[in-house]
Amino acid sequence: MENDRTLMSEKILVVDDDEKICQILSLYLRSKGYEVFTCQSGSKAITSFEEFSPDLVLLDVMLPGMDGWEILKRIRKISNAPVIMLTAKGDTTDRVQGLDCGADDYVVKPFDSKELIARIRAVMRRSGQPEEIEKHIKIGSLDVDTNNRVVYVDGNRIELAPKEFDLLCYFIHNNGKVLTRGQLLDDVWGFEFYGDSRTVDVHVKRLRDKLGQSDFWSIRTVWRVGYKFERFDLPMDDADK
Repeated sequence: MENDRTLMSEKILVVDDDEKICQILSLYLRSKGYEVFTCQSGSKAITSFEEFSPDLVLLDVMLPGMDGWEILKRIRKISNAPVIMLTAKGDTTDRVQGLDCGADDYVVKPFDSKELIARIRAVMRRSGQPEEIEKHIKIGSLDVDTNNRVVYVDGNRIELAPKEFDLLCYFIHNNGKVLTRGQLLDDVWGFEFYGDSRTVDVHVKRLRDKLGQSDFWSIRTVWRVGYKFERFDLPMDDADK
């Protein structure tokens, strides 16, 4: 999968008293294009949060000085930034406590790095989504019914495989953004998928073949990176939203 470094600028704060875990997470997340800051004590966590204004926090529960629950409560008083709790405990009580305190997700150590990045992306997507999801999308002759998962072109129903439909909707909802093949695999196929980037290319080709060319939109190949969906039926101010 391609490195997302040039395409992503989200900042992640890692709070964990284990220096080795901080180093491993920092290296891995930076390889995925995130800007990473780390600290190893509860007393420094709030100061680091206020200083760096992260887009997401990976927060260990057991910390010296101030535990993760207290840090989470303090963060929630000043910010709605997504927080994923990290803990060695996997019992239901801890999970419920974390969610009740305002955590967005909960990951039990040891965790798989691919699962963690998928959870990070999922939480970030949820935090950035509008409350109402568009149920019917019309772009020129293309009609997408997201409720019934049906697509029409010029009034003719187009039979799309489930992942082809998911990919099309993901492109539309990320209009104007360059999306790497790795990002598409993680966000459309999910972290449980262990295929390679050729899967994305095959599905994009099928979408293009089935939907045909249009004067109102295109799926453009970005050389050595991935793809970009572009709408031409929107005013300039709305095109990149």
